[in-house]
Amino acid sequence: MKKYYVFLLFTLLFSIASFSQNGNIQGRIIDQNGLSVPFGNIIIASLNKGTISDEDGKFLLVDIPAGNQKLKTTYIGYGDNITEVTVVENQTVTVVITITPSSVELANVLITGYNSGQTKALNAQKNKQNITNIVSTDQVGKFPDANIGDAMKRIPGITMQVDQGEARNIIVRGLAPQLNSVTLNGSRIPSAEGDNRNIQMDLIPADMIQLIEVNKAVTPDMDGDALGGSVNLVTRTSPNGFRVSATAGSGVNFITDKRILNGSFLIGDKSKNGKFGYMLSASFNDTDFGSDNVEAEWVNEAESPITQEDIEVAPFIEESDIRTYLVQRIRRSLSANFDYAFNANNKIFLKTMYNWRDDRENRYRLRYRSIAPVFREDTETIIGYQGEIRRQTKGGIDNNRNQNTRLEDQRMQNYTFGGEHLINNIKLDWMGSYASASEERLNERYIEYELEETADGNPIPFETNFFNTRKPLIRPANPDDVTLDRFSLNEITEENQFTEEKDWNFFVNLQMPFSLVKEQEGFIKVGGRLRFKEKDRDNNFFEFSPETNQFDDFSSLPLTDQTDPNYLAGSKYVAGSYVDPAFLGSLDLQNSNLFEGESIVDEFLSGNYLVKENVYAGYAMINQNISDKFSVLAGIRVENTEIETTGNLVVFDDEGDFDPNASGEIKDDNSYINILPGVHLKYNATKNTVLRFAWTNTLARPNYIDLVPFRNVVREDEEVSIGNPELSATKSMNFDIMAEHYFKSVGIVSAGVFHKNIEDFIYTSQFTETSTGFDAFQPQNGDDATITGAEFSFQRQLDFLPGFAKNFSVFLNYTYLTSSADGIRNEDGEERTDLDLPGTAPNMFNGSLSYGGKRLNLRLSANFSDAYIDEIGGNAFEDRYYDKQFFLDFNASYAFNDNLRLYIDLNNITDQPLRYFQGVKNRTMQVEYYGRRLSFGLKYDLFKGRQ
Repeated sequence: MKKYYVFLLFTLLFSIASFSQNGNIQGRIIDQNGLSVPFGNIIIASLNKGTISDEDGKFLLVDIPAGNQKLKTTYIGYGDNITEVTVVENQTVTVVITITPSSVELANVLITGYNSGQTKALNAQKNKQNITNIVSTDQVGKFPDANIGDAMKRIPGITMQVDQGEARNIIVRGLAPQLNSVTLNGSRIPSAEGDNRNIQMDLIPADMIQLIEVNKAVTPDMDGDALGGSVNLVTRTSPNGFRVSATAGSGVNFITDKRILNGSFLIGDKSKNGKFGYMLSASFNDTDFGSDNVEAEWVNEAESPITQEDIEVAPFIEESDIRTYLVQRIRRSLSANFDYAFNANNKIFLKTMYNWRDDRENRYRLRYRSIAPVFREDTETIIGYQGEIRRQTKGGIDNNRNQNTRLEDQRMQNYTFGGEHLINNIKLDWMGSYASASEERLNERYIEYELEETADGNPIPFETNFFNTRKPLIRPANPDDVTLDRFSLNEITEENQFTEEKDWNFFVNLQMPFSLVKEQEGFIKVGGRLRFKEKDRDNNFFEFSPETNQFDDFSSLPLTDQTDPNYLAGSKYVAGSYVDPAFLGSLDLQNSNLFEGESIVDEFLSGNYLVKENVYAGYAMINQNISDKFSVLAGIRVENTEIETTGNLVVFDDEGDFDPNASGEIKDDNSYINILPGVHLKYNATKNTVLRFAWTNTLARPNYIDLVPFRNVVREDEEVSIGNPELSATKSMNFDIMAEHYFKSVGIVSAGVFHKNIEDFIYTSQFTETSTGFDAFQPQNGDDATITGAEFSFQRQLDFLPGFAKNFSVFLNYTYLTSSADGIRNEDGEERTDLDLPGTAPNMFNGSLSYGGKRLNLRLSANFSDAYIDEIGGNAFEDRYYDKQFFLDFNASYAFNDNLRLYIDLNNITDQPLRYFQGVKNRTMQVEYYGRRLSFGLKYDLFKGRQ
């Protein structure tokens, strides 16, 4: 029966629609260069009617009396435009409105480059009904940001988690990446990650996107699973005339002193009759870089030599790595967008994007492991530490694709087909899309050598410095104990990993005029959405034993010495020698005369799964002007989620061997309904001052791996890991208050507070399983959590200063967060009261100082995010924190003319590492350095507008 409700609702709306003898006006706003102007304000003062243009500058006014009408277009930083239009009965007339910078308002301020982008972004933010932050492509181009993730970290309330020196995972207002939704042209972007719903923001080049829209308070016509916020990426659409643009550049990564190559190209046009438009774009980036990484796992318990029971001791490192990464990242992106207008009332469009990123990686890892204290005889006094050593090379097979490296092939594609129609005074739009994201890592190889004891059969004694917990040190006490000829082969392995998520989306929206207040505008909007998602992970893992003695002597193999006196983590961390990856890649592991292969089930089987998730959603909302200054948007969204999951029961016996008779496939299913009401209030206190309030309800569905009914039982260790298909979605009731004042000279000062009441957040619980008595690990719902925060933003061109100083601009924003989480229990089953919600950075700050002249533009940009808890452990000592970050970037450009520009970017001036700490701030768990990056090149842009 549910399927008939939407049909009946649409039929009702058609039946009550007004079929008056009025006409309609549809059009587009462009600037003096012929480029689209998003979210401009258009009004017919005599009728007290108006609207806002969309992200492509298009607008629609319905039910307009026939005759001559005057359209007034207002836009911050631009002069008011009055356009006369003759409306014809029962017809839709088309108009193109061109707006130009206002010399009166801007008083000699040049509206080019960053100012143009800032102007469009601020107008968009001002005119939206809900609380939103907008970043335009022009602004993105003025920051030294290679991908969308790096561009987004400059938005208030946004912080990014870094991977290999680039911003990858987005955190909105302290909410973890999987709690936020990301769409491309309104269509959901699937995730290539196997364990979670994170969207890889570093997969999408910044120059492929026209607009970034961050909705911090979602409206009922948006997906409800946006607990932190909803990010919409808008690709470039067809221009109002011929446009061609190209970028060519190079540079250097200082960590490896290797080159950077990048280029982009776009071309677009409209047909002479204005019906057909296209925009084709491509982007390419090839960079050789790497990272220097040190990791440590701390413990504070050890076995007493007297009682043989665990006792508490001073924290020491049980396992430590020195890692060297060498990476080549090639990012390619293609986009083709087309639109066609049959007439003024009917249009269709096709938007496509294909992103493909190859990461070729070699990793060299020196691991000190199984470290244990040495006690003074017959006492519990620690006098030293001892353990084992392993040296591992990561690589791949020798072919044109892998090139003796681990090749991570990530792809994301999106194809969207839709239409916009006007039926009398009813606006109908629809869209269908297919998107997929995949990650494939084939023939990933490892070879590892180990040294477990000295010549006299004892564990290897270490010289340690655990007092300097920020930069701890472990090294062999006697170099003669660890000569390369003493190492023996531990393992040779090869694994294949494949993860793919497919996403089918269909939606339809109907909007019609409807007002509850006399002489005030309003509309009703209803719609439905279907989303069908399928997530599959299929990995395997093999270990190979040599049939010859070729691998007996480590020192006789082809080796590579990765010791680096300029190692960014510190020269005291000595990497040493490893098997050369070219030798590893050349091994014929499938030759049974040379190697015996065995599948190692415990490395992959419990992690393989298939999840099918279907979402059926519908909504209804009303947008009503109560007065000329006050408007209300209110509505409700209903989402029904149906999930089918398939996982594996994997059992290992008391000797640690896989037990196929006790193992097998497990299936489960679940469904639930969420009702999500929302209200948005907007009050225009003055022409340039806006007050906002929002009450919204959102959700976040559990990660896929958490929903899988897998069960991994290790009897030898008395441990069991369990999935939880009965997990509830995390829900949040959100309150937002925001005040914004917009300067005539292009700028804003804004401040606001927000609060989120969260139910059923998800964390990994550690407990003793009743049926087995084993230590169990399972994702579970916590009780409640809260997030409270405040945001402040200031942007202003300093045009009130004398002389050249008026060309300086300031950009600042600051976000404060505080949070609490209830219902989390430690390994002993006791509730913890000392925890923030994971992902909530208390302080976030962005700032930049820029100079914009007629030719020369300079910008110094800063980005700071505070430390926050990232992963909850079994107790406070085991909690993992993501450390604070401070990035400083500089970029400059020089315009030779209106079309050609030279740019220079210097990233990560502070050489900011990625750092995790365990329990307390100075106890380093991981620190990874990426070095600085310099890039430079030329940008060419030519536009021939058509009126």
